[in-house]
Amino acid sequence: METLLSLAFDNIASKDTQKIRKGLRQIEGMLAQICLSSGKSKPGTPGHRRNASAVNLGEEQPSTPKKLGQLSEDLAFREFFRLQEGFEWNVVTRVADCLDRLLGMGSSKDGQNDILILSSLSNIQGLLLLHPPSRIIFGREVYMNLLLDLLDPYNCPAIQSQALLVLVTALLARPQNTRIFEHMDGLLTVTSLFKDEETTQNVKVKLLEFLYFYLMPEVPVAGPQRGPSKLTNAFDRRNSATAGDDSGGTTRKHTRSQEEKQYMLGKYLSNVDALVEDLQESAPFTSVAC
Repeated sequence: METLLSLAFDNIASKDTQKIRKGLRQIEGMLAQICLSSGKSKPGTPGHRRNASAVNLGEEQPSTPKKLGQLSEDLAFREFFRLQEGFEWNVVTRVADCLDRLLGMGSSKDGQNDILILSSLSNIQGLLLLHPPSRIIFGREVYMNLLLDLLDPYNCPAIQSQALLVLVTALLARPQNTRIFEHMDGLLTVTSLFKDEETTQNVKVKLLEFLYFYLMPEVPVAGPQRGPSKLTNAFDRRNSATAGDDSGGTTRKHTRSQEEKQYMLGKYLSNVDALVEDLQESAPFTSVAC
């Protein structure tokens, strides 16, 4: 798996858009083979174990989704998860850096750059769901700012919508990331796009869904059940070494009440009380912890 990741990393680090596309497809293909089962061998057989642990980007994509219980016992998934615990093989960090470079390239006449941005965002969302500890990178201002930049009005609606999905995934069960989002004027960015007359109706619906998500009561994250990962330790060291980039980090790691967030959002939006009332009545995210 290290060899496959190395090839993909080399491609997405290139300035050649064809290589970037290839690298993103390699990552997507690897994740697909981890999450899907080919059904060629019966569970418990040596062939099944080989299929579970061998990830070959050149093979035909499998088509049967694995159940969550099966995924946790899958050898390929466990190896992937182990590799994500360190900086060297963490895919989210590499794809986020690729996304940053793509934004620096500007728009292309044929729209290919937008397609690569969408592919990067889709990969990041899937990676954050497969490896929740990687969400820690969005506790750094540079990466949070990357998502907020994608919510600028000049971006196409598809990019705005996909960026919102990644933002929700990045904030899920990470109150400290939400504090960074607030500190980076994320509420102003989201509400400005919502009130912009040029924003499409579909994007406005997704923005409204995001605001419902944001207003949910936050659940304090329990202490880790095992020692902190190398990835967490690495980011802690980088954060402490760059205090100017993350000033006040200690004060941002606490949870906020729904009333506090309602007050903060009310600075930019006039009908927040109605949103909270609707949220309490409909309870659309009862199984989700912010």
